[in-house]
Amino acid sequence: MAKKKGSIVYKCSNCSYTQPGWLGRCPNCGEWNSMQECIVDPNAATPSLAVDGTAVKVKPVPMAKISVQDEGRISTGSAEFDRVLGGGAVKRSAILIGGEPGIGKSTLLIQTAASFLKNATSSLKNVPSAKGASGHRVLYVSGEESASQIKGRAVRLGLDTDSVEILCTLRLEDILDALDSLNPSFVIIDSIQTVYSVQAGIVPGTVSQLKYCANELISWVKERDSVLFMTAHVTKSGDIAGPKSLEHMVDTVISFERSGDEVRFLRAAKNRFGSIDELGIFEMEEKGLKEVSDPSSLFLTRREGSTPAGIACASVFEGSRAFVVEIQALTVPAKASMNRVYSDKIDSARVSRVAAVLEKRAGIKFSDQDLYINVAGGVRLTESAIDAALAAALYSARTDLALPEKTVVTGELSLAGEIRPVSKIKQRIKTARELGFTSVIAPGKESGATSVNSIKDLLSALFAKK
Repeated sequence: MAKKKGSIVYKCSNCSYTQPGWLGRCPNCGEWNSMQECIVDPNAATPSLAVDGTAVKVKPVPMAKISVQDEGRISTGSAEFDRVLGGGAVKRSAILIGGEPGIGKSTLLIQTAASFLKNATSSLKNVPSAKGASGHRVLYVSGEESASQIKGRAVRLGLDTDSVEILCTLRLEDILDALDSLNPSFVIIDSIQTVYSVQAGIVPGTVSQLKYCANELISWVKERDSVLFMTAHVTKSGDIAGPKSLEHMVDTVISFERSGDEVRFLRAAKNRFGSIDELGIFEMEEKGLKEVSDPSSLFLTRREGSTPAGIACASVFEGSRAFVVEIQALTVPAKASMNRVYSDKIDSARVSRVAAVLEKRAGIKFSDQDLYINVAGGVRLTESAIDAALAAALYSARTDLALPEKTVVTGELSLAGEIRPVSKIKQRIKTARELGFTSVIAPGKESGATSVNSIKDLLSALFAKK
């Protein structure tokens, strides 16, 4: 009798003999208590199913019987990339990297593959029983470039990628066959939108294809000590193209952003194994992506002479790292009946709110001004600790009074005009001092800083002498 889809059979774990009912002893091999309840789904093409279409039926397990396993992390060879991932890539995890065309996603991943193999080879030299690097393979799957293009990029970057396995295909079935035969530690899919399966049609990039192909690849990596990297296209608005469920399926979602022609920012939008507050900073050079260990060198303008009006420096935190950024403001008479805010690195709603507090609590009018806000270096700022510096920059631009030299401002601004305390103030002050700033203005009574409690105190401390 043909097995029906979804029917229950009992399968011997020793010899794979199946029959419709449970027996204490397998009639084929004679093994006792080896019959396991399985579900038959011959039309499903998941790696977890056997050749005959059967899979062990999953049953609930009490939480008390579950043991917690330590997360095994694999270093990518890049300190900035590891920082964003939370200390390295976790085994059996899927990582989705989105970014606009030409930003350097393929460059980042080929450098990661080369660094991983280099570290793996060096670690095996001290292990006498190791037979080569067969347990540290990398499979690079490309649906957009040829093998010669990938090899050419690696040669231009001066990378040793001779041990990287290249597979140029669009078919999911070919990818799964290669994964089963190689069992790589690192799997790179460039990009997931190009992969298709005959099970979900023949047109890549559709919603069904993305869901199905991503699910198959993630299912494979969850059963092995491997890491899956998938690049993804983005829309005009910068969001990852395709269904939102694609971001729910993976463990980590990373956004690759650009500032100008050279600076790149790596930021996690989702991370099941670490913080999403970390920021990785790179510079694109002739030899590929270079890590930036001192972010303040990018975000502070080295100028000769005095600081012009409309410039304020703020001490910010991105994850575990503090640095100083320069906020630039410009106010001009509104060209229309309503004023407008031009700001893409700081939320325009925050700029409007700070300007409204200044107008109400400090008596300076912004409602008839167009506001232009920029951040040196192009980094996006989201934390509330920049409110006081933003208020100082707006006031400076409106009154044409420059802030005192070598001054850093930090603090959160409330609607009542209060300057509220922020977290990790000691580290912020220490970082500002190390960078040569002689004056730090912050809320509360913190040693080494000028204390302010309201917007009037802030403006008085900055502009009273002028």
